[in-house]
Amino acid sequence: MSKRNLETCFSPALFEAGAHRDSIVVIIDILRASSAICTAFANGAASIIPVAEVSLAMDYKSRGYLVAAERDGFVLDFADFGNSPFNFTKEKVEGKTIVYSTTNGTGIINLTLSSYMTVIGSFLNIGALTRWLIKQDRDILLLCAGWKNRFNIEDTVCAGAISEILMNSNNFTTICDSTFAAIDLWSLACHDLSGYIEKAAQRTRLRDKNLDDCIKFCLTPDFTDKIPIMKNGVLVDNIQ
Repeated sequence: MSKRNLETCFSPALFEAGAHRDSIVVIIDILRASSAICTAFANGAASIIPVAEVSLAMDYKSRGYLVAAERDGFVLDFADFGNSPFNFTKEKVEGKTIVYSTTNGTGIINLTLSSYMTVIGSFLNIGALTRWLIKQDRDILLLCAGWKNRFNIEDTVCAGAISEILMNSNNFTTICDSTFAAIDLWSLACHDLSGYIEKAAQRTRLRDKNLDDCIKFCLTPDFTDKIPIMKNGVLVDNIQ
């Protein structure tokens, strides 16, 4: 197996779908969508239907689906719960299909559907994810969700952590400046990740809304070995 290419994209606004039709795209939205999705599957969710539009989420709710939906951190009034990973308990989600709509992350998933494959990455599944990616004979793009098309710290730091593992495996090559920058940022953050993430704007946004109770959890490595993957417009566990 020859070395594959590794790239990083700091924002959905920079994503070029046509350039990655043969690549595996890893979506990273640490605070909080990708962490919540990984938690849902760790707690036995059967599948997750990501939707970008509130109206579509409301339609699913009217048809009896369990709906997790938020905008700017706040749970929408028709939803069963929002996007904190602590909402996706085993009691709520085991065996269930969940409709999921967030400010940022779920819309980004739809951008990547023309790629070879879309998977969800976070610190929570970083070990299982990187081991799996190393075994795939595909180029990899790490797509940071950012914040409303802007760069953010937390997703970039996670992309750097993933990139470091992949590059150290000697199975990948890169000439991507964003990948090198993400690795450099990770090297600054890794010794005190929680302390470094204090700089992140999203950390402040969540604190101001009293929604920051899950941040330490979202930075926990290897909470789960689940790797959520898109199949036919629905997220499922990759072993299915």
